[in-house]
Order: sequence, then structure tokens, then C-alpha cells
Amino acid sequence: MKLRGTAGGLNLLLEPLDTPDSVAAMLESRAALLTENVEIELGGAVSAVLLETVMGFVRNAGGVVTTVRPPREGNTPAPQRTEVIGRTMRAGTRREVSGNVIVLGDVNPGVELIAGGDVIVSGTIRGLVHAGSTGREDAIIWAGRIAAPQIRLAHAMARAPEGSTLDNLRHQETDVAEVVRLEGGQIVIEPYRA
Repeated sequence: MKLRGTAGGLNLLLEPLDTPDSVAAMLESRAALLTENVEIELGGAVSAVLLETVMGFVRNAGGVVTTVRPPREGNTPAPQRTEVIGRTMRAGTRREVSGNVIVLGDVNPGVELIAGGDVIVSGTIRGLVHAGSTGREDAIIWAGRIAAPQIRLAHAMARAPEGSTLDNLRHQETDVAEVVRLEGGQIVIEPYRA
């Protein structure tokens, strides 16, 4: 939480990692400031409980919440939860995750793995992987090897010709991990360099 004075009163920025308890402690020590007009700005996804806690503190101090502004474009995205899949994903499996995914194994043909964030696969990708499915253009796919007929990143898609795979189109050593990213709206697959 950040609190700053403005010409019209106070601006209170709530951030995704704020908790009702931590914010309550900070507001108790600054209750004298909350007697003015208060604009609440959400710096990302915050809980309704947190918002209600803040609004209650402002009311009890004699202040007025004049505005609650949603997150602005360009704010730092909230940290995403990472799900770890501790085995190879078998054909017929479909997994959709809102955050990041780490697969400790392969993604076999017939698998659909969709993530709102990054996808990291310790083995080979042979199935469909879609990172940044919520439109996150900074998301990446990292894998030991990419041998899928198709991969997706945000709103872009890379597809090999019918009957082929993406690794057949690249002439490079196969013992080097690969990373997929967007560059100018186009998917780029390149060897990973630490």
C-alpha cells in the first residue's frame, strides 16, 4: 500500500500483495490523514475483503472515498502462481492454468497445455502448448526441445507444414534448450543462451 497527498486529498494505491492485516496496521498509524477525500487506486487484482477493509477505515476516520480506480494499463502485472506438473503429460490430457506452468517431463502428442503465463518444459514438447493465453506478449515457452506441429504465444501461432514438426524446420543441434518469445508480433524460436 502506498499513500500520498494530492491537491484534492489523498491517493491510496493498493497492490496485489497487500493483505487486510498489513493494510489495517498501516492505516491505524495514519488515521489522522484519512479525514479528507480519498481516492483508491487498484494496482492490480486485489481482494474484495481488502477493499472493504480500506473503505471501512476511511469511513471510521471521517473521510470520504471519492473514487475507486481500476488498474491502469502498464501497471506491473501481479505475480502469477506457478503450477508444477511432476511428470510427463500423456495424450488426451488438457490442462489450463491461469499462471505459469513447469512440466518435469515431456508434453506428448495429443496434449493441450494452456497457460496465462510462461511455460517451462524440462523435456520435449510434442503436443500443443499455448503460453500467454490471456494476451501476455511477454510470456515465453522454454523447453529442452520443441518438436510440436504447432505452438502458440499470446495471440500468435507458429505452425509447421502438414505432416511436419517445428524442429524439422530448424537446422540446429538438438541438445540445446530452446526458448520461444514474441518479437514484433511474430513468434521467434531460438537456442537458449544463459
